[in-house]
Amino acid sequence: MANIASAIKRNRQNIKLRAHNRHYRSTMRTEIKKVRDAVDAGDKAAAQSLLPGAVAIIQRVAQKGIIHKKNAARCVSRLNKAILQIG
Repeated sequence: MANIASAIKRNRQNIKLRAHNRHYRSTMRTEIKKVRDAVDAGDKAAAQSLLPGAVAIIQRVAQKGIIHKKNAARCVSRLNKAILQIG
């Protein structure tokens, strides 16, 4: 346990920040899963309609530094590629 006041405050901040980051990461994963489910079902129209929302959330998470920018680009690229391979 931290004894110094600044370390105690930093621990409090880290707990709040971790919860905030987990919320954004969880939301991002849910949106990716929705697109993936549509792709697996072979529903190209639904997948294309869900893609812009998923891309927006992925880019927002990357902009906040929760995930790396290249990781975000890779996720978007893979979703696009999966949609293009349908039918």
